[in-house]
Amino acid sequence: MKQVIASFSYIFHPLWMPLLGVCSFFWVSPRYINMPLLYAKLFATVIMTIVIPILSYYMFKNLRLVQSQNLSRVEERRFPLLLQITFIILILRIVFKGYEFPEIHYFFVGILGALLAALFLAIAKFKTSLHVVGISGLFMFIVGLSIHYNKNLIVLLAALILAVGATATSRLELKAHTYPEIIVGFFVGTLPQLLTFTYWL
Repeated sequence: MKQVIASFSYIFHPLWMPLLGVCSFFWVSPRYINMPLLYAKLFATVIMTIVIPILSYYMFKNLRLVQSQNLSRVEERRFPLLLQITFIILILRIVFKGYEFPEIHYFFVGILGALLAALFLAIAKFKTSLHVVGISGLFMFIVGLSIHYNKNLIVLLAALILAVGATATSRLELKAHTYPEIIVGFFVGTLPQLLTFTYWL
């Protein structure tokens, strides 16, 4: 049972959340989207939010800036977060501009806000749960899509609520975080997404 709970940390890893948000938008959105354009956007998202961060981890490890993939020490989080912030800014400037897909644009604005908050907390030597930040931010974005398109996404939202709970439980079970770090992670993930609703709902 412990192994099942621990597996949620990998299934709902924060690296997957931007891609899941983009896929959710293209699945929910009723507008026509050219398939080559869709594939190009998905490919760019995968490269900039998954592939590059994974490769960067090995670079940071070789430079001894990080010791493990869990970034257990709060000091280890600063450089990876800075790099992730840089690529989210590039996504906002190049891949998902505001006039093209405003919903996804502001989804990444929310991600940027969450990463900046996590970086600020890391500088202040507080280790928030990035896993909970990621899954809770995705949950709030889906809430926004449900309101925006007036679609009943109750099954998906219920699954995400379970995912948030499972992820939080997994992080606690692995002793990777404390209850305050989990709670702060939830608000760091949800509030930036909630604040962007004003601009695209």
